[in-house]
Amino acid sequence: MASVKQLLYDTLDDLEEKELKRFKSYLREDGPIPVSVLEKADATDTVDQMLDRFGPERAVKITLDILKKMNQNHLAEQLENKHTKVYLTEDRMLQKFLETHKMNMKKKAERIFECKKVNEVDLKAVYTELFITEGDMKDVYQEREILKIDDAFRKKQTQDKPINCNKLFTLLRENNEEKIVLTKGIAGIGKTVSVHKFILDWAEGKANQDIHCVFLLPFREINRIKDRKVNLHEFLLEFYDELKDLEKSKLYTEYKLAFIFDGLDESRLPLKFESEALKMVEKRSSVDVLFTSLVKGKLLPSALVWVTSRPAAANQIPPEYVGLFTEVRGFTDQQKEQYFRKRIKDENLASKIISHIKTSRSLYIMCHIPVFCWITATVLQNILIKNSEENISTTLTEMYIHFLLIQMNMKSQKYDEKAERQRTKLLRLNKEMILKLAKLAFEQLKQENIVFYEDDLKACDIDVSKDTEFTGMIAEIFKMEDGVHETKVYCFVHLSVQEFLAAVHVFICYLNKNMQELQFFFDKPEENITLQELLQKAVDKAMESKTGHLDLFLRFLMGISLKSSQNLLKGLITHTEDTTESITKTTEYIKQEQNKYGISDEALVNLFYCLLELKDHSLYEKIQSYLSSDEHPGRKLSSSMCTVLTYVLFMSEKVLDEFNPKRFTSPLNYKRLIPAVRCCRKALLCGCHLTDQSCESLSSALQSSNSVLRELDLSNNDLQDHGVKLLSDGLKSPNSKLEILRLSICNLTAQSCGSLSSVLKSSNSVLKKLDMSNNDLQDSGVMLLSEGLKSPNCQLEILR
Repeated sequence: MASVKQLLYDTLDDLEEKELKRFKSYLREDGPIPVSVLEKADATDTVDQMLDRFGPERAVKITLDILKKMNQNHLAEQLENKHTKVYLTEDRMLQKFLETHKMNMKKKAERIFECKKVNEVDLKAVYTELFITEGDMKDVYQEREILKIDDAFRKKQTQDKPINCNKLFTLLRENNEEKIVLTKGIAGIGKTVSVHKFILDWAEGKANQDIHCVFLLPFREINRIKDRKVNLHEFLLEFYDELKDLEKSKLYTEYKLAFIFDGLDESRLPLKFESEALKMVEKRSSVDVLFTSLVKGKLLPSALVWVTSRPAAANQIPPEYVGLFTEVRGFTDQQKEQYFRKRIKDENLASKIISHIKTSRSLYIMCHIPVFCWITATVLQNILIKNSEENISTTLTEMYIHFLLIQMNMKSQKYDEKAERQRTKLLRLNKEMILKLAKLAFEQLKQENIVFYEDDLKACDIDVSKDTEFTGMIAEIFKMEDGVHETKVYCFVHLSVQEFLAAVHVFICYLNKNMQELQFFFDKPEENITLQELLQKAVDKAMESKTGHLDLFLRFLMGISLKSSQNLLKGLITHTEDTTESITKTTEYIKQEQNKYGISDEALVNLFYCLLELKDHSLYEKIQSYLSSDEHPGRKLSSSMCTVLTYVLFMSEKVLDEFNPKRFTSPLNYKRLIPAVRCCRKALLCGCHLTDQSCESLSSALQSSNSVLRELDLSNNDLQDHGVKLLSDGLKSPNSKLEILRLSICNLTAQSCGSLSSVLKSSNSVLKKLDMSNNDLQDSGVMLLSEGLKSPNCQLEILR
């Protein structure tokens, strides 16, 4: 408006006194400026009155009309030309930017990297809806990051209500619009794909059209300017060239903006939320202060902010700034099948692969990770098409060895017709590059880095100036992306590939007796260490990690140690070694570790996975014998065995007719076994020292889509009214199949009757028998229950 005002001032100043008087005379005809005001007004006052009465655009139009009536055509033409430039500079330039930006964002979002750069695919062609749910911010401060298998091992159960990624900011507004959205999820689970889907739907006008502009800001690119001092506009300009003419526009003051910061776990910014916040758009600061100021809502309070992160880094955002905390869980079982059928066009082959994966429960569970689905599809397509071999091994390590071998064969097959000498040279260079990447993988895994820069690569003797280093096979497992200012950003196609190659590097260092590289596992340099010592030290190191960043690496290291794995890797390693004795001693060591006090459930499950990678199924078979026989060995199950028992039930999908923890273990471990009730038809938990906290897990089990529980005995437990309220939420779920519920001697009052009455009224409830004897229900409680009994939905047959 100041620019329009100045234009009108300059125009009327060019009029002589008589001409100005005549101008005001014409202006009176347009009203509504009082005659008395206009008579006394000079050029400046006249402009002010016009702007107040008509607004800037109409004031210019009226001025142009009057000048033309006065035959001041030259002056009118000057005003019109200057006003057009001002309008273009402000509004039209802004509109042009918004259109260009939206188009650019559409191009950026509609292609996703599935393997090498030339194999970028259309998001719409392969996109399968992901399962996103609301989480609990408290969990991120005590969570060990592993490849999660089920909610059974979560500290806090949720209602598992799916959230569409396009609804995130809608839900935020319902919670607290002044705070941010924080989304966590393990590597490869689909966080970035969800971000791309959000942007694509916005850019195509399908969702979130109240947002004028969306900025995608990956931390891996932000890292490159982390040491610079910039204001908000200069910061965004590093990523979006189309902003260059809009430094002081209305974009930052009058438009709804959304900032998506993707990959907090890849950030190398020193985030200090206690530092003073930035409040002015024009003011320069360090990049970390700019980011924390946006999160705090001090800089652009009306802006929407969405941050994605792996669980290990999510706790860098203080909970007081988070208005909506969500978790990407990956694919449900149904979504896994949808992905394979989209990815593999041959329907028969897709069906064969799906059937094969289902034969290995551990692999099938891991397929909730989209990137793992891609790796699995790559391996099984190759094996089943070429060999029609359906009885292939299915340990995780063998899957990744096959994946690596397939990529190496791709490289060599391109040169089948060349001279054998040339082909041998290429294979040698290929092997050298794999070994360098394996060293890089391990060095960066130790520092918990999953994105790397040129200096990181140089430290491992990788010459980034040679384009040939990043073509062919290498491009299938290692990504190179263009960052800001023509810099390059590098990473493996998935964190699990980095963890696998890191394990390859460590095992090769052991074979070659490269003790210096193995110092990470030992307090003091050792000479001639045995494989048993190395594996045991690796177990200890992984157990020390609070985030579990070495868990998958440990599983791969175990699997690679097998003679069968060494034979597969003969093209990469110089010699093999008989490891039978070391493997036997290592399995015993792992079993001893599992019995130690204070180990988290997640760590116990990972040690169980390690045994499976070593092809030791003794623990699995022992658990199965507990479940299938009425007669058990003399000693009862330890705490660790109880955790594994629950996991085995999920893995095998075995349904028990009756589940009674008293038969398996001591009272100290009853609560550990509660999640297993969803895998049994009848659960006898009478007198198991349970409280209202246990009911949260039971309620989640009732709401599970695969729950088969028909009868539940909770008598003689201190559940209290709050516990029954939690149970009632589960009983009202359409997934609940519970027909018999016993709540005798549970310290209940009339309040519990109100909760259960609402269950009886629910159209979803199938409850037929209810025992509430020996509780202080009183007359008021019976009246509340009676209301439920009168409901046409009530199916109750027996009430005690």
